Amino acid sequence: MNDLQHTIFICSDAIGETAEAVARATLRQFISTNVQIRRYGYVKSDDEIKHIVAEASIHRGFIAYTLVQPELREMMKEEAIRMNVRAVDVMGPMLQAYIDTFNGSPKRQPGLLHELDEDYFRKIEAIEFAVKYDDGKDVRGLLQADIVLIGVSRTSKTPLSIFLAHKGIKTANYPLIPEIKPPEELKKLKHKVVVGLIMTAEHLSKVRTERLKSMGLPHEAKYATMSRINEELEYASTYMKSLNCSVIDVTEKAIEETAGIIMGLRGGDGERLL
Repeated sequence: MNDLQHTIFICSDAIGETAEAVARATLRQFISTNVQIRRYGYVKSDDEIKHIVAEASIHRGFIAYTLVQPELREMMKEEAIRMNVRAVDVMGPMLQAYIDTFNGSPKRQPGLLHELDEDYFRKIEAIEFAVKYDDGKDVRGLLQADIVLIGVSRTSKTPLSIFLAHKGIKTANYPLIPEIKPPEELKKLKHKVVVGLIMTAEHLSKVRTERLKSMGLPHEAKYATMSRINEELEYASTYMKSLNCSVIDVTEKAIEETAGIIMGLRGGDGERLL
């Protein structure tokens, strides 16, 4: 296996989340884990593009970009050719297809999805909500949430909550632990979307072992043992059945994929950021 560090450069005249999402979706199709992503947002000038292309050339990487300004897209194409760097235009072909098919004229304004409008403030409120009511910090949030996630430790409850919050969805999550009785609030969520997150014991053991390593703790701790994990998963499964909630196996799923399923249960598909 090639151990060299590879780099994908994300370039956008907005935030750049769309191009990064495409890049990460691509990475999941490959075994290699030695790939990093560098994101450059709010690019406004030719000089910035020249710098990014030069960096990509030095690191022998490639660029994925979402530039709605035609002059910036043209500069990226020219500079990439000059420096012999591969550059993937994520938005350009779609914009052109719309123009050719529907005779439309794009606004050429980057970051339209991020204007300080009602949706923007709704997202900010949802993010603050997710942080405040993360990991069962305050069970009162369970009754106020649009979506409630439950599951044992390390089943992606927190990252999912934050991801959904970026879609403007107030999400609270609660960890299921055999020794701690779940709050009564969870049984009162009759008209809420409650989702149980599960994972295979083998994969959860690997995730927890890596977590212990990152914290400098011994990997043989009870937290990551198969006996403990099986105990927790069995308890969680029984409790989820008692709530009659939807259950998603997140073992092989990316955060975006799981979030898509959850938003489908809720009846909405959210929106993506450029």
